[in-house]
Amino acid sequence: MITPHFGLRTSAIIIAVALQSLAPLAQADVYQDVGKLIKQGQFSQALEKTDQFLATIPKDPQARFMKGLILTELNRTAEAIVVFTKLTEEFPESPEPYNNLAVIYAQQKQYDKAREALETAIRTHPSYATAHENLGDIYAHMASQAYDKALQIDSSNASAQTKLAMIRDMMTSSRPTSARPAGKPVATATAAAQPAAKPEHVAAATKPTPATVASVAAVATDTAANTDTGEIGKTVTAWAAAWARKDVKAYLAFYASNFETPNGESRANWEGERDKRIAGKPGSIEVSVENLKVVMNGTDRATVRFHQNYKAASLKSSGPKTLTMVKQDGKWMIKQEQAGK
Repeated sequence: MITPHFGLRTSAIIIAVALQSLAPLAQADVYQDVGKLIKQGQFSQALEKTDQFLATIPKDPQARFMKGLILTELNRTAEAIVVFTKLTEEFPESPEPYNNLAVIYAQQKQYDKAREALETAIRTHPSYATAHENLGDIYAHMASQAYDKALQIDSSNASAQTKLAMIRDMMTSSRPTSARPAGKPVATATAAAQPAAKPEHVAAATKPTPATVASVAAVATDTAANTDTGEIGKTVTAWAAAWARKDVKAYLAFYASNFETPNGESRANWEGERDKRIAGKPGSIEVSVENLKVVMNGTDRATVRFHQNYKAASLKSSGPKTLTMVKQDGKWMIKQEQAGK
């Protein structure tokens, strides 16, 4: 299986417009054999078989493309870049080599190069969905870097905290997709644009009946509740992100003015202890939140339950946590924090 970077998808087949006919049966057998070895994770054997084939037909684009995939999986990225780059030069109308170059560049954190490669892939094949999806992931990662830089300059920037948390949550929840199996080529021709359907006649608005008014009121109430639930989820995610960054100032800012300390100690003593356990802890910290559920208790109070995963150099824990949250000055804040519930 080809493992893309944070959700980027590789292309496991090449669209070689120069190939006007199907490959001979012997070649097709080689493609199938190599594809089977790749699926089984036998990359060294797959590379050996591909090289044997290319020794007899060195210009075969399908085999060269498969070699690029195998080299990527073997972490021989410099060689893979050479293979895919040559394919883009010889088959500039095929988007797959550009896409796979972008995956490698993203793994190397060369996001500008990855973006350029994907934009080229899209120009050559505007309907190539994989490249569009990967480009979105690249923009998300670049946004994450920008928000992180903004927080390094101003750690109290709540807007940047929320946006960074949303981006990281999206990237964490996005699971990498395995490469498509080699096989049937994707058609290069895009469908002609169809004229927009003529809009149907819209009935004239009628005076709302009492029942209709009641329904609208109920929908408005539900919408407000959904908005609060979404804001609470973002707040909890941003709180965990500040903790993981060891940004104590931003972390403590999520606690309400009337926060109930766990053991009844003073707020100052509790904050001092948290500072020691977060900023004073050597190495990095990882904090993630899963299966978050919000129960609204009126318009300004909520109970939040989730599974928390914590990992540091000297401690690793995982378990349920409950937060009681209240709205203060238009923001959702933590009033009580209980582990194990």
